[in-house]
Amino acid sequence: MAPKHGAQLLESTGLSDMRGRALRDLRISVTDRCNFRCVYCMPQEIFGRDYQFMERDELLSFEEITRLARIALELGVTKLRITGGEPLLRRGIEELIHQLAQLRTVEGHKPDIALTTNGSALRVKAQALKDAGLDRITVSVDSLDDAKFQAMNDVRFPVARVLDGIAAAQEVGLGPIKINTVVKRDTVDEILPLARYFRGTGHILRFIEYMDVGASNGWVLDEVVPSAEVVALIDAEHPLRPLEPNSLGETAQRWEYVDGQGEIGVISSVTRAFCGTCTRARISAEGKLYTCLFADSGHDIRGLLRDGASDREVSDALSGIWGRRDDRYSELRSGLLSDGKPTRKHIEMSYIGG
Repeated sequence: MAPKHGAQLLESTGLSDMRGRALRDLRISVTDRCNFRCVYCMPQEIFGRDYQFMERDELLSFEEITRLARIALELGVTKLRITGGEPLLRRGIEELIHQLAQLRTVEGHKPDIALTTNGSALRVKAQALKDAGLDRITVSVDSLDDAKFQAMNDVRFPVARVLDGIAAAQEVGLGPIKINTVVKRDTVDEILPLARYFRGTGHILRFIEYMDVGASNGWVLDEVVPSAEVVALIDAEHPLRPLEPNSLGETAQRWEYVDGQGEIGVISSVTRAFCGTCTRARISAEGKLYTCLFADSGHDIRGLLRDGASDREVSDALSGIWGRRDDRYSELRSGLLSDGKPTRKHIEMSYIGG
């Protein structure tokens, strides 16, 4: 029997996987390229000058992405998130946002459209993104210390320019802005400075446990800082109290400052698996469908789109793939590690987005 929460999801969307989880969120990567070389995602020694990224004709076109999104919305998806790589590197990204903003969910509403970025081009792009119909934005910031930030992105990009991009996004109304911070054991000292900086700004700071995504970031369990430790550190200085989730399937546990100065979130894929309510599917830049962030293979949807498949055939393919889904990697992780390291290869995060 499907869990109760799964039954609730099924009632709201009509499409359910083998564990009763509905498809509500579609994350669409528009490029495998990024101008940063963050050590936990695209380390320089692997993604160097000679690395072969995808050619333009390998990527889904904006028209293909929009068609696929429209079919997904007809199946019950309500949220679209644009990812990468770094999505603002995709030329004309505003036009894609505009096309997606014209679509409607099964209830007749505009889909919620969000974008995750490293913030490097936000000062230039923010107004155009807002005008095109983007609703929300998430920016990655792992440190406020410029030397450390530049060491993390490994391309000498200053943190001040990212913070200026966040300010630009706020100015045009792309808020509240979510700030994502990946925490490793050697970056624990960044937690309180970040909390102090964003407290009271209206932005939502979210701390993400260092995850074993891909095969390039050298992940080991000992480097994971449990979210409970993050919450305890902040709570000791600025008392927190828990908040209810905004929606079923939300990945972040929410906490608000007792004095009303905003909220933080923690995403605990390693220590507190949320597989049971996962409503997300991912489309890679060249059109493969992945039903789990930790998957080792995907399903070719681009081939269907380019071989003349009808909307019904594409819809049936999506429905069939989701209906057979039984992913729960985070729940099984402890049994899939050897000496604290993964025993199987995962698709790189830069390939399918976060």
